Amino acid sequence: MDTQASDARPVLEGPDIARVLTRIAHEIVERAKGADDVVLLGIPTRGVFLAQRLAAKLEQITERKVPCGSLDITMYRDDLRMHPPRALARTDIPGDGIDGRLVVLVDDVLFSGRTIRAALDALNDIGRPRAVQLAVLVDRGHRELPIRADYVGKNLPTSLRETVKVQLAEEDGRDTVLLGVKQTAQ
Repeated sequence: MDTQASDARPVLEGPDIARVLTRIAHEIVERAKGADDVVLLGIPTRGVFLAQRLAAKLEQITERKVPCGSLDITMYRDDLRMHPPRALARTDIPGDGIDGRLVVLVDDVLFSGRTIRAALDALNDIGRPRAVQLAVLVDRGHRELPIRADYVGKNLPTSLRETVKVQLAEEDGRDTVLLGVKQTAQ
């Protein structure tokens, strides 16, 4: 999903990202009728940072600690044999586990749905949540599987020639979402 800075334009900046995360946190509290049994699991890499930010916002709203962790999906991907080997990320499940809880998976971009399918498979090996919901910063469409997000920061209709790159301060030094065009080999 790399784009060159010269052809990419920002569609969300830092204040926009903060605002949509606040909105998503309020939506989670409303749908869950509080956040008593909510567990946030971010999908590495940027989904983990977004989950941590959401947990902080939920704690401000509910005045209680919201368990937050990460879920590595590497070994559950259906494209492992088509790409070079990749390092495993960390799976970190909060101490009380996920059994009987409302798990909100958090990711940066929802595209084909294959990453979320892998996350559901990984989650199945860890425990049995009461329910699973999905929160994404950007939904760009082009689903290949029947998966949809429950909480969306921004719907961003794209063409298949376009790329969406999320940059977060924790990983990239700044908060922005860039929309660019794939460079073709010459």
